[in-house]
Amino acid sequence: MDERANARRLAFSTAIFSAATGLSRLLGLVREIVAANYFGARGPINAFTIAFQIPNLIRALVADAALSSAFVPVFSELLEKGEKARAWRVASTVFWLFLLIVGGLTALFILAAPILMPPLTDAYDDLTVTLSQILFPIVVLLGLFGIVTGILNSYEEFSIPALTPVFWNLAIIAGLVIGVPRADSDSSKLYVYAGSIVVGTMIQLLLPLPWLRGLDGRLRLALDLRDPAVKQVFKLMIPVMLGLGLINVNAVIGTVFASKLIDPEISPNAIDKAFRVYMLPQGMFSVAVATVLFPSLARYATRGDLAGFRDTVSRGLRQINFLLLPASVISAVLALPIVRLLYERGAFEPGETRVVAGALAAFSLGLAFNGMMLMLNRGFFSLQAPWVPTLVALANVVLNTALYVVFYRVGTWGIPLAISIANIAAVLLLFALLRRRIGRIDLAATVRSFVLAAIASAALAVVAFGIWWGLDELLGRSFLGQLGSLGTALVIGGIVYLLAARALGIREMQALDSLRGRFRKG
Repeated sequence: MDERANARRLAFSTAIFSAATGLSRLLGLVREIVAANYFGARGPINAFTIAFQIPNLIRALVADAALSSAFVPVFSELLEKGEKARAWRVASTVFWLFLLIVGGLTALFILAAPILMPPLTDAYDDLTVTLSQILFPIVVLLGLFGIVTGILNSYEEFSIPALTPVFWNLAIIAGLVIGVPRADSDSSKLYVYAGSIVVGTMIQLLLPLPWLRGLDGRLRLALDLRDPAVKQVFKLMIPVMLGLGLINVNAVIGTVFASKLIDPEISPNAIDKAFRVYMLPQGMFSVAVATVLFPSLARYATRGDLAGFRDTVSRGLRQINFLLLPASVISAVLALPIVRLLYERGAFEPGETRVVAGALAAFSLGLAFNGMMLMLNRGFFSLQAPWVPTLVALANVVLNTALYVVFYRVGTWGIPLAISIANIAAVLLLFALLRRRIGRIDLAATVRSFVLAAIASAALAVVAFGIWWGLDELLGRSFLGQLGSLGTALVIGGIVYLLAARALGIREMQALDSLRGRFRKG
């Protein structure tokens, strides 16, 4: 497959995945808007934010992306070698082993919650403990979902797993809208929120199961512990889960700084609210590119095709820069109107808007770099060399903690600023280490793409901010007025970015042109 055909395939697959992921992310934003309307950003909702930290950390360590990242290279390698029956036997064994082991760990953490949770906060200790106990079962559910997703992705089925979070979000939104108004206290309202997340996670696991039946194998009751491939999955999973877990350790440490050293009444939830907005372009673009390319990278690694591997990594990095740099600029210069439009209603007050907007602007600095880090990590996972990103993640924790110590003094936004700076350093180190392992990754083309996309994004920033500033005075601060001023700024700014990208000769525009032609033919 030549370079242009490969670019068209990447663009088309990424667009489909991005559309599915984008829909789920938009609904996730709606979920956050509904939650903000009921709970605001100040007060007991911060207990919920902190309660979610330990279950989320355990999930990252043993479930979901960690398990999928270790499972996909092994499963894909067996399929590539034509050992389909064995591949499915390995998948079944991993499925049941995970259910048994992590189910027991979940029960243990529920019992230990009264010891684990109070040290994380200076407020709402009992509420935080109970909420964490309600939320812990999502660890098992998301781990099993990670295996199912890994199987489907290995068969290059991306849209169904990407759409399941749509129903996860719908279940939570329904739980909030139906349950919260009927609850008689702040605590019981938050219990409704936590319970809705557990129900939504169960729905997310069950929905993609029917699509497994259309494949050339099926999950069955099997525990083949002697198969070396099963051992390889768990062998790969140890450094992967440490690497991904360390990323979440950063988040836990940041939450502790925010709660104990800044403001326990607003800082943890303000950072979380900003993170949800930040994750919208992250999920639509970088996660899409990395997920679509991951099985291909695993196959190139299995074949020993380093030229194809290098080209795919380089293409993925350039595509992520092209898509995320303008998103980064927009979420920085228009952070205040974005947060105001999304959250400022009901219990969410104007003073809270500025705190969340500051955190969003700080997160935006590292948006493109976080996307590149995801792509580079997948490269190492495909090579079945997960200890490299794990050691980088460990160094990232050390650097991040040192930066927390420096920047927490500036206020809530200092925590995401520290995260962004540490992520930039991690990307530079990962890139250098990957080049040492596989040879040249076309650094010149990657840097050129980054610089040109940054120039086009600067034009986008000037135009978008100017248009919003003018229309904001004219249209006012009603919901429709804000939607008109911000929406117009985003649309015209996006057009300016694409025109600037075409004028500058950014190569990724060719992939978009090919994609547009393919959809027209369709």
